[in-house]
Amino acid sequence: MAINKEFWAGKKVFLTGHTGFKGSWASMLLNGLGAKVFGYSLEAPSTPSLFEAASLKKIVEGVTADIRDVERLTYEMNKASPEIVIHMAAQPLVRLSYTAPVDTFSTNIMGTVNVLEAVRLSNSVKAFLNVTTDKCYSNNEWDWGYRETDILGGIDPYSGSKTCSEIVTTSYRESFFEKISDERFKVAIASARAGNVIGGGDWATDRLIPDIIRAFESGETVKIRNPNSIRPWQFVLEPLSGYLNLIEKMYEEKNLYSSAWNFGPAIEDAIPVLSIVKKIADRWAGDVNWTCEEENNGKSETTFLKLDTSKARANLGWKAKLNIDSAIEMTCDWHKAFRDGKNMFEFSKSQIAKFDKF
Repeated sequence: MAINKEFWAGKKVFLTGHTGFKGSWASMLLNGLGAKVFGYSLEAPSTPSLFEAASLKKIVEGVTADIRDVERLTYEMNKASPEIVIHMAAQPLVRLSYTAPVDTFSTNIMGTVNVLEAVRLSNSVKAFLNVTTDKCYSNNEWDWGYRETDILGGIDPYSGSKTCSEIVTTSYRESFFEKISDERFKVAIASARAGNVIGGGDWATDRLIPDIIRAFESGETVKIRNPNSIRPWQFVLEPLSGYLNLIEKMYEEKNLYSSAWNFGPAIEDAIPVLSIVKKIADRWAGDVNWTCEEENNGKSETTFLKLDTSKARANLGWKAKLNIDSAIEMTCDWHKAFRDGKNMFEFSKSQIAKFDKF
């Protein structure tokens, strides 16, 4: 399903986490559709960052603030008076959650509570989407994809915090939005669970593809943790297009689309970590090296994870466009363009246009 540009033209969108990797791509995508984006986020999470590399301050009216500050958050949301709220701000890294569990839980749980509370107190919001993760499922290492009705769980602090964020979303929807008779307070509330997202401009620490590209650029040997772990890899614009398709539907029919949704690649593109490394090495070219190690340090990470996206296909007409090879090609091309000093705002927009044509 194509995104409806007429729907988004002129819409006011309050986007938390706009300085992050996915938030920056979302800002550019929304800007290209004619939406007015109001950002609420901490400073960009890495140096360099996509937000800075693409000079996104010129297209986003944003504030630097913490989602744990409920008074500031409520004030800024009321000031922006948005029709749509997309919540992406989070502590997004599994390994960091082991060294910073309090920040992880407070940001991902109470941060979600605060955003939903600001939505509850707003008179303008019509649709709210909480972007969580595929790691919110209780992982049984099945060889089939998890469905939205499967049991939630999470062993590591990150996964556990995102599971709680899902529960908070359901609780607010059931308690404050769905059963209120006054139409003014009926807000569509949904959550989106995406797989491992890749694309240009991700420089996060302890994330596979940023680690690979950093090592390849510096001529260092990449250390690959858990090379046999299988993940649902997808290009960043895949889930973002799904989120926007979903919001369009939520806006029109609150009751039918206010639920949880999976956005992931085709099953055949859920492949092992080592396969990803080899594909990037082939695309990058040059002298590249890596070593593999099976990690056993007490820090649990899932080894086998896939998503069932039949709900999104059947009800939204959405499915992933790119196979894994095309996703890696676009990711590597972006980082080569950055290395070569190109205008990254224009290059990123050209990748959005290229994605639209698939």
